[in-house]
Amino acid sequence: MSTPPNGLPIYRVLTGPDDATFCHRVSEAIGLGYELYEGPAISFNGERVIVAQALLWPTRPQGR
Repeated sequence: MSTPPNGLPIYRVLTGPDDATFCHRVSEAIGLGYELYEGPAISFNGERVIVAQALLWPTRPQGR
């Protein structure tokens, strides 16, 4: 597949509390074909740890 499914963008950033739900969202994106872009960003909002993970849809050179 040359483009992400369901009209999703090529570049995505998922954010949320550092919990199982967030991990499942990232895992789902990887399962669709996205690749992690670098490591996550992690912050603390005074109550909980917040994580952000960038993902990219892999692009392949045309003709391959």
